[in-house]
Amino acid sequence: MASTLQDTLSKLNLDADFASSAPNLRKNLNLLSPDQIELAKLLLEMGQSHSFEHWPEPGVDDEEKKAFFDQVARLNSTYPGGLASYIKSARELLADSKTGKNPFDGFTPSVPTGESLTFGNDNFIEFEERGVKEAQYAAFVLVAGGLGERLGYNGIKVALPMETTSGTCFLQHYIESILALQEASCRLNEGGCQKDIPFVIMTSDDTHARTIDLLESNSYFGMKPTQVKLLKQEKVACLEDNDARLAVDPNNKYRIQTKPHGHGDVHSLLYSSGLLDTWRDAGLRWVLFFQDTNGLLFKGIPAALGVSAIKQYHVNSLAVPRKAKEAIGGIARLTHTDGRSMVINVEYNQLDPLLRATGYPDGDVNCETGFSPFPGNINQLILELGPYLEELKKTGGAIKEFVNPKYKDATKTSFKSSTRLECMMQDYPKTLPLSARVGFTVMDAWLAYAPVKNNPEDAAKVPKGNPYHSATSGEMAIYRANSLILRKVGVQVEDPVQQVFNGQEVEVWSRITWKPKWGCVFSEIKGKVSGSCSVSQQSTMVIKGRDIFLGDLSLDGALIVESVDDAEVKVGGSVQNKGWVLENVDYRDTSVPEEIRIRGFRIKKVEQLEKKFDEPGKFSL
Repeated sequence: MASTLQDTLSKLNLDADFASSAPNLRKNLNLLSPDQIELAKLLLEMGQSHSFEHWPEPGVDDEEKKAFFDQVARLNSTYPGGLASYIKSARELLADSKTGKNPFDGFTPSVPTGESLTFGNDNFIEFEERGVKEAQYAAFVLVAGGLGERLGYNGIKVALPMETTSGTCFLQHYIESILALQEASCRLNEGGCQKDIPFVIMTSDDTHARTIDLLESNSYFGMKPTQVKLLKQEKVACLEDNDARLAVDPNNKYRIQTKPHGHGDVHSLLYSSGLLDTWRDAGLRWVLFFQDTNGLLFKGIPAALGVSAIKQYHVNSLAVPRKAKEAIGGIARLTHTDGRSMVINVEYNQLDPLLRATGYPDGDVNCETGFSPFPGNINQLILELGPYLEELKKTGGAIKEFVNPKYKDATKTSFKSSTRLECMMQDYPKTLPLSARVGFTVMDAWLAYAPVKNNPEDAAKVPKGNPYHSATSGEMAIYRANSLILRKVGVQVEDPVQQVFNGQEVEVWSRITWKPKWGCVFSEIKGKVSGSCSVSQQSTMVIKGRDIFLGDLSLDGALIVESVDDAEVKVGGSVQNKGWVLENVDYRDTSVPEEIRIRGFRIKKVEQLEKKFDEPGKFSL
C-alpha cells in the first residue's frame, strides 16, 4: 500500500511532508484518490488544517473521510475560482468588517437618470405596446430558492396562493402571465410567429424537488415543459472566525457547515448552464429577473421592457417611489474620486449616513414630490442580453460579495455563530464599465409592488402608514390594483372600506381578479369594457377567459365567468346576489390551513352567479 501512495505522491510532485501540519490527515493519505490528495493540499495551503484535527486512525470512519472530500470537491467546483478564491475573498471582507471599513468610502451619491411612468397615460401606453412587441425576444428568470418560513408558511413560497378568491398560486400566475405576453407579442408581430418564451427558475436544495412536484402535478400550468428550465444553486462554506477557517458542521465532524450564498448566484448559474449562448443564437435580446412573491409585478413588466427597448438600457431596474428612510433600498449613482461610477442599489440603512457624509446635512429626506429623489429598488431587473453575456465572459458571473458576521463583543475577534459570504443579484452593475447604460423605471407602488414576506406577528408591529408586506396586504393590493385599473377604463368601482385582519388595518376593495390572458396591458383591458359598468364594494368578480367583454354591467354580489379561447362572451345587465363574504380568522388557530390563517381572513361563498362557456361561439350573459 505504501508504495502506491509513494507513486501517487510522486506523480503529484509531492512527498508526505506536505501534510506535516495535519498529522491525522497524513496517517490517512493512503485512503485518498489523487484528486482528493490535491484537495487536501489545497485546504492545507489555505490554512484549513483544523479540518483534520479530529480524524481517527485509518480503519475508523473511512467512508466518512471520503465523503468529506466529496463535499469539498463540490464546494470547490461550484464556486467561481474555487475554494481558494472563496477563502481569499472571505479574509479580505472579514478584515474590512473588523476594522469597520465603509464600502462607500470615496463615493458621492447623486440621482441617476431613469424614466418615471404614470399608469394609463399616452406615454405609458406607448411603452407598454413596445414592451409587448419585445416580449417574444425575452427570457424570464425567477429566483425562488426560499421557503416561506418567515411568512409562517411551511411550503415553497411560489406555491402560496397569491389571492384566495381564485386560489391562483404565485407560480401559476407567473407562468400564465408569461404565456399571455407570448400570445400578445405574437399578435402584434405580423407574420404569426409562435415563439416560446424561455422561463428559468433558480431553486435551492430546499425548494428544488418541491418546485418540480408543483410543476408536474399541475401540467406546468399550461406551459410546455421544454420551455421551463430549473437551475439549482449550491450552498457555500461557513466561516468560523476572522481567519476564514471553514466551520465544521456541529452535527457531523466530517462535514463542513454550509449556508445559502444569496440570489446573486443566478448570474453564474445562467452563465455556466450555457443558456445565455443558446438564447443569443436564437435571437433573444432581453433577460428579465424577478422574485418569488410579488403578485403585481407583471402589471409593470410590459411598460418597463418598452423603456429598456426605447431608451436602450443595458440594465433597467424596476423601482417604486420611495419615502425617505423607508426600509427599501434606494437606486443611486455613486461616483468615486478616482473617476469610477456605477448605478446601484444602496441599502436604506446605508443611504442616510452616506448622504450625510457627502454634503447632504439632512441625509435621506423627501424632496418637493413628497418622496425621496432616490427611487425604491424592488429587485426586478431587465438586462440586455448581448452586453450581459459579454460582461459574464469577463467575470464568469461572480458578483461582488459581502459578509455580515454577528460578533460576540466589541473586540470583533469572535462570532456568535458561523458566517458566510453572500451576494445579491441586483449588485450585478458593480463591475460594469463606465460606458454601460444603466437606468431605472419608476411606477406607482399600487401597480407594481406588493411583496409577501412578513409573518402576521411581524406585520402587526409595522409602524402605521408603512407597508405590511404580508400575505394580508399582498392579497388586498391585488384587489386594489385591479379595481383602480377598471376605474381608469371607466368602470364605477365603489370606494374601499377599512378592515383589520391579523392586527393589520387594510383597505378592502371589491374582490376583482382576472386571468392574465384577459388583459396583460392597459389598452387590452380598455378594449374589453364598454358602456356604464359598476361594481359594489362587497362584490367579487372573477374573469377566466380571453374574450369576455363587460358592457353596461351592474354587479352587486359574486360573478364568476369562465370561457374557452374560441368563445366570445358579452356580460351585461344587473347581477345581484348575497355574494362572497370575508370572515376573520385568527393566525394562531391551527385548525385553519396555514395559507389561509396567515391572511387573517377566509372567504365564505354564500351565493354567486357562475357561468362556464366551454364551446366555441358567441354568447351573451
